[in-house]
Amino acid sequence: MDCWLPLESNPDVLSKYMTDLGVSPLWSIVDIYGMDDELLDMVPKPLKSLIFLFPCSKAHEERRAKEDEELKSKNIVHPEKLFFTRQYIHNACGTIALIHAILNNPDIEVEDGSVLKKYFDDAKNLTPEERGKLLNNSKEFMEKHESNAQEGQTATPDINDAVYHHFVAFVHVDGKLYELDGRKNFPVEHGSTSPETLLKDAVQVCKKFIEVDPTEVRFTLLGLAPTQ
Repeated sequence: MDCWLPLESNPDVLSKYMTDLGVSPLWSIVDIYGMDDELLDMVPKPLKSLIFLFPCSKAHEERRAKEDEELKSKNIVHPEKLFFTRQYIHNACGTIALIHAILNNPDIEVEDGSVLKKYFDDAKNLTPEERGKLLNNSKEFMEKHESNAQEGQTATPDINDAVYHHFVAFVHVDGKLYELDGRKNFPVEHGSTSPETLLKDAVQVCKKFIEVDPTEVRFTLLGLAPTQ
């Protein structure tokens, strides 16, 4: 598996990265400071996606494998317009979370000729596996990722350093809440939601992630929201 530098969970870095990919500067990544209603009500609206960063502990890896097997046996059909790609590049989960967050919100403008628009045009009619391989072969995407992975407040890690945290995105598509994680074989549907309730509905799913390993405290919540 190819390996990229890990992205920092820094809203300024991720917002600049989105702009570099061709996303309209009207949209940014913002910090979400907690799961209480009072803190969630402070998040700029409309929130388009919740991005959750969590540690890949043994308990979480076991949960992921079990869930994947269950979904495989159910043979669930998802909406055609749901954009989901597999992850075949180590440390690309931040990029893939942004791809999932942006491309499942068609009202977010992406510039013609940009790296992300070209990827979407080439990938939209492919399978999730083919989309993952397309990203793996995109030199332009890798260069944008690498340049932004060297931004931020912490020292740039070595490309071979172990990384224990993983990004996933939650989006609303056709009245349903979807968890999109490129390391899973399938999207995961978490019941009904709406543009207005997406944030609080997704937070309830994140709380279940946290319950898997109650001793762990290294979680981060980010949102894709209008630039303030």
